[in-house]
Amino acid sequence: MGALLWSLLLLLLQAAKGYSGDDVATEEVVAVFQESISLPLEIPADEEVENIIWSSYGRLATVVPGKETQLATVMVANPRYEGRVSFLDTSYSLHISNLSWEDSGLYQAQVNLRTSQISTMQHYNLRVYRRLSEPRVTVNFEIAQEDGCNISLTCSVEKAGLDVTYSWISWEDGMDTVHESSALSTTWRPGDNALSYTCRASNPVSSITSRLIPARLFCADPGFPLKKATYFCLLAKGLLLLLLIVILAAGLWLIRAQKRCQMPRMRKLKRNRLWLKKKEKPRPSLA
Repeated sequence: MGALLWSLLLLLLQAAKGYSGDDVATEEVVAVFQESISLPLEIPADEEVENIIWSSYGRLATVVPGKETQLATVMVANPRYEGRVSFLDTSYSLHISNLSWEDSGLYQAQVNLRTSQISTMQHYNLRVYRRLSEPRVTVNFEIAQEDGCNISLTCSVEKAGLDVTYSWISWEDGMDTVHESSALSTTWRPGDNALSYTCRASNPVSSITSRLIPARLFCADPGFPLKKATYFCLLAKGLLLLLLIVILAAGLWLIRAQKRCQMPRMRKLKRNRLWLKKKEKPRPSLA
């Protein structure tokens, strides 16, 4: 109830005063998501401030400076800013912490001066951005037998948000060449220098580059993928044939070893049978 009466009183006081500074340009302010920002407030020198009204699509907070050593009185009118706003030193600049996307937008500071009976207005446009993560590069290439290699590079950033610009930086003959786009198409032919590319993503609060992408990895030899596949195919066939030969040789060796082990036993059995036959042979009788 007291805050409502105070607000009505301020409105009546402002209606009785003059205003100046309505033609002041809007100050552009950029900030980082979940970090902090201060909206700088300029107060005319040698002027006594009666109060400061901060607004953003409605009343945000009212600051009444204290007299002499007394602290200023702060009344936050918007619950969304409770615990997240403070007013720095004697300038009463608005400090917002733990910024969210909803904090983006227009802000206004109305400084009511007691001595000159006028009010000054300051306007801000706050834009909140996320710090960019490392760009991701997608590579597509098409190899032709005669014309070499056609490469398509695409650059993207996860959760990029608004106002993100992409550019490609290539190094050729010791010089940097910049291409402004998220996609890049190029052609490599036999005899050309092997180029390397880097994607750079930027927004108003950050700039980050991708890892180096060497074109030679994809197009050093137009027949490389085919040759590589043929090589692996032949290698696999050779290893399979070698494995079959080893298995066959091992099997033959086991069979021969088994026969060698059985031969002394067979010889012994034959000797025993001959001995038994001789023993069982009937002796001639004496008549």
